Amino acid sequence: MDNKPVKQNEPLVKHIYTADPSAHVFEGKIYIYPSHDIDHGGPTNDTGDQYAMEDYHILSIDDLNSPAVDHGQALHMKDVPWVSKQMWAPDAAFKNNTYYLYFPARDKDGIFRIGVATSSRPEGPFKPEENYMEGSYSIDPAVFVDEDDRAYMYFGGLWGGQLAQWQTGEFLANVDEKDGPAADAPAMGARVVELSDDMLSFKGEVKEISIVDENGKPIVAGDEDRRYFEGPWMHKYNGYYYLSYSTGSTHKLVYAMSKNPEGPFEYKGTILTPVLGWTTHHSIIQYQDKWYLFYHDCSLSGGIDHLRSVKFTEIQYNEDGTIQMLDYDNLK
Repeated sequence: MDNKPVKQNEPLVKHIYTADPSAHVFEGKIYIYPSHDIDHGGPTNDTGDQYAMEDYHILSIDDLNSPAVDHGQALHMKDVPWVSKQMWAPDAAFKNNTYYLYFPARDKDGIFRIGVATSSRPEGPFKPEENYMEGSYSIDPAVFVDEDDRAYMYFGGLWGGQLAQWQTGEFLANVDEKDGPAADAPAMGARVVELSDDMLSFKGEVKEISIVDENGKPIVAGDEDRRYFEGPWMHKYNGYYYLSYSTGSTHKLVYAMSKNPEGPFEYKGTILTPVLGWTTHHSIIQYQDKWYLFYHDCSLSGGIDHLRSVKFTEIQYNEDGTIQMLDYDNLK
């Protein structure tokens, strides 16, 4: 591993490929919970077969003048009874003096579900629950613990993430993964659900999040520059909840704001322009007195879409709470 201090807009580690970074400040350090990309000879397609991840490695940074540490394998799919393949983008949370790792994967029937594993340490190893979370589906769990100690999970992804197949509330195997609303109809939204106090199950009902424009009208499915695709993240700044996400086919990171963690959210703008590679997936944290965006691109692999590397960069807010856009071409 590289023993040099981390630098903004450079890969945190180079000995493995990492993506989809969920960053958190635990015990005074930055911990990053990424997916672990592997090289393989499988197919590449719109439903994501090229992303054949099998395990999780957790990274940490003591401070921004220190190297990133790879704590080794924290969880492998062979240790999770219900998983068949594709352990995609995870997230983590801390509550009840316990660290929770939330992860999507395909079950034995090929349906994406969300599992949870626990540890006494932020770097793991993590012990998975025997079964996936009842009522869970799709991909990209992001868990936000609010100031009142209530915890919410945000999740869902189009195309390979199977969200279109859950439009009725149950899995429709005969619906194509890329089917969705008409171009002029409201876009499918991310899902949100409050978690139980033990963080192991859903407390309330799963709800669809509404994202609207400045006039209060829903963002439509054909508006691919603004509509939700995958990779939700929630953070809070000056009393506002910020739902940020990937637009998928237009490869942007964008965001919307609300006074309520369940929305509706008003679309505000772009955080990061398209990176090198098809996917874009991120997290936003405050560390000491600054705010940082963790993201990935394919620069280390020379542009191979399924071999990505995690990076970070500072973000700035305007006086009205909006986020200043970052141009990826200026970050290189």
